[in-house]
Amino acid sequence: MESKLLVEERKIVVPGETLAKGIDYLPGFGTYKENGEIRSKILGLVKLKDHIVSVVPLSGVYIPMKGDGVIGIVSDVQIASWIVDINSPYMGFLPLSEATNEFVDLTKFDITEYFDVGDVVYLKVNKVTKRKDVQLTVKDRMCRKLYGGNIIRITPAKVPRLIGRGGSMIEMIKKKTGCHIIVGQNGLVWIKGDKETLAAKAVLMVERESHTEGLTDRISEMLDREAKKEGGKDE
Repeated sequence: MESKLLVEERKIVVPGETLAKGIDYLPGFGTYKENGEIRSKILGLVKLKDHIVSVVPLSGVYIPMKGDGVIGIVSDVQIASWIVDINSPYMGFLPLSEATNEFVDLTKFDITEYFDVGDVVYLKVNKVTKRKDVQLTVKDRMCRKLYGGNIIRITPAKVPRLIGRGGSMIEMIKKKTGCHIIVGQNGLVWIKGDKETLAAKAVLMVERESHTEGLTDRISEMLDREAKKEGGKDE
């Protein structure tokens, strides 16, 4: 049998789908070999390395959609764009045209004046192609560079529970901790304030207990209890 790779890196595949044929490819995590063919065991994303074909499970993975607000970390600066890690199998691409409305003479201006490697930015997903190329933009009033603070990661599927109905849960956490908090649809949460640790504890508690009833009351009680402890220490 002639060896042949039938899928591309990061392609979404379903259980039983044939990924490769022949002796030149080996099954990795999430795959199995049958009659000379490598097939997927699970719903996930293809990962290729040294002729080993694996599938990374989709559960808990952020898949970008147009209009999503995300927190990203700049990982590379190119001639007229930035590559941004958005906590997804797919990297984000921020072109200069989506970072400013001004004309920029690239022969005279260093675009790291806008964003540099390591910068944390709140962005919007502007476009997602069929090949999962993700174009980002900061041309939205909510988009901006985030200074200081800390970032924690939660399962992207738990983001709606953290935000709460009408923003009720996250607004309560902000009010009781006095922290600035921005939640990305990609599962990254930026927290800045004097009680960052307490706010992070509340966020992680929401993620851990999101399936339970009475969560809002328990979070509120926990925050009040911790606040009293802090108050007692100050006396």
